[in-house]
Amino acid sequence: MENMKKIALNGLLISLALVLSYMESLFPTSLIIPIPGIKLGLANIVTMFALFYLGFVSALTVSVLRCLLASLMFGGFSSLLFSLSGAFLALIAMQVLKLGHGKLFSLLGISIGGAAAHNTGQIIMASLMMRNTAIFAYLPVLLLAGIVMGLLTAVVAQNLFCLVDKTHVVNRLG
Repeated sequence: MENMKKIALNGLLISLALVLSYMESLFPTSLIIPIPGIKLGLANIVTMFALFYLGFVSALTVSVLRCLLASLMFGGFSSLLFSLSGAFLALIAMQVLKLGHGKLFSLLGISIGGAAAHNTGQIIMASLMMRNTAIFAYLPVLLLAGIVMGLLTAVVAQNLFCLVDKTHVVNRLG
C-alpha cells in the first residue's frame, strides 16, 4: 500500500512538473530578460520537492518523465536532449549539495547549484551538437541568470517545504 501511494504521488508530481513547464513556455521571459535560453525553472521546484521528500529515485523519475513528455508534447528531439542534459546534471548537483544540507548548504545554495548545473549541462549538450566549444563563452551569462532564477525557485520551494512540514502531507501519504 505504501508503495502505491508513492507511485501515485510521483504521478502527481510528474503532472505538476509538466504543467509548470507548459506554463513557463507561455511566459514571455525574453520580453523581461532579452537573453536567449533564460527560463524560470519552475519545474525544478517539483524536482527539489521529490528529492527532499521522496528521494533521488523519485526525483530522477519525475525529471526524466517530465523532460520526455514535455518534449513529445511541446518540443522535439533536440529539446529532449537539451532538457535531459540540464535536468540530469542539475539533479546530480542538487543530490551532492543536499548531502551538506543544513551544515554547508541551505536550500538556497542547493537550488542555485542546481540552476547552474542545469545551464552547464545545456551548454555541454549545445557544444556536442554544434561540435564547437565556442558556445562556452555564453556560459557566464547563463550562470548569472541561473543564480537569479535559482534564488527565485528556492524562495518558492522553501515556502512550499514549510507548508508541507506544517501539514505533514507527505507523512500522511507515505
